Amino acid sequence: MFWIMGGDALAGALHQVGNDPVTGTLADQLEHVEWAGFHFYDLIFPLFVFIVGVSLVFSLAGAIEQHGRAAAIRRVLFRSLLMFVVALFYSGGFTAHWPDIRLFGVLNRIALCYAAGGLLFCLVRERWAWIAGTAAALLLGYWALMSFVPFPDLRRVDETGALLSPSLDITNASGTAQLNWDTTNSVRGTFNPGLNLANYVDQKFLPGKKWEKTWDPEGLLSTLPAMATCLLGMLAGLLLKNPLIADRRKVTLLLAVGAVAVVAGFAWSTQFPVIKKIWTSSFVLVAGGYSAMLLAVFYLVIDVWQWRKWCVVFVWYGMNPITVYLADNIISFRRVATRFLGGDVQAFLNTRVTFGFGDLLLAFGEIAVGICLVWFLYRRKIFLRL
Repeated sequence: MFWIMGGDALAGALHQVGNDPVTGTLADQLEHVEWAGFHFYDLIFPLFVFIVGVSLVFSLAGAIEQHGRAAAIRRVLFRSLLMFVVALFYSGGFTAHWPDIRLFGVLNRIALCYAAGGLLFCLVRERWAWIAGTAAALLLGYWALMSFVPFPDLRRVDETGALLSPSLDITNASGTAQLNWDTTNSVRGTFNPGLNLANYVDQKFLPGKKWEKTWDPEGLLSTLPAMATCLLGMLAGLLLKNPLIADRRKVTLLLAVGAVAVVAGFAWSTQFPVIKKIWTSSFVLVAGGYSAMLLAVFYLVIDVWQWRKWCVVFVWYGMNPITVYLADNIISFRRVATRFLGGDVQAFLNTRVTFGFGDLLLAFGEIAVGICLVWFLYRRKIFLRL
């Protein structure tokens, strides 16, 4: 949440000021890759989904123990529905007219993953086996669908048969007009922007506004492997909750399994590329592996070594992640900071101090607005629970 709420802008501003390989690498890592590949910024969303899986193990285990399985299931369904409604509000609600309303997005995907993971946790007995087996089935099944199931090639051709749209990564407002729905050609096993099974399913079946005009990076089919990301988090949560395993052993296991997952994901990417926008199975393994290793490091530092004073600010963020996410969507921390540090102030600092210094101060201001909000909520004990 820190990186989303201004940390990325801070990295970019540091590179403007420093303009050296270190700041350049940091700034580059805090940008999404255009399509295939992996940057640190591509880890943030799957890390959220992974941590949802970790946390629901602890919350639902307690709910089942105190109130019973049926009550826990009702809780999962209610919270999922509530988060989905909040997600629709985040995407603009009813600001626009149908069909310019987006039904699927980041929070929507988190809600669906929480629902799938929570229901599985509540309904099965042998949780390790069921969760691991379901995750494997989702990843292998998605790979098989994307690799072997044919779908119509919607690219348009001219009278000579030459492609008019080499890819369907369409950016113009009337992008759907470029789709050739009358085509009799089919393709399979392609993973290009707009030309893959997941994007075709969105083009054909996903109603409403789509982020990429004709398809959505949080679309229908790609939500299945995202659920596997949540299940991997649940496996990590079960490990952490197991009283029979020593804490340092848990750290070792998370690091080892995470490293194996990263290597396996990149190895798989030679056939099924690491692509966040269609949440490929290789992407799930890479992101899940890094998430497990990060969890191990923070668990070691905070819970085992109990070095906690440094992370107070991040606790403030962590206690109200949805609140701060919505607040930035509504009021924009960047816009608030600009009222104090933008315009002539920013220009003066950029020209009279050093190039990029005004942007750097503005990024600090954006972060400060977010920190002030989460500090106020934490001090007043105001926590939004979905």
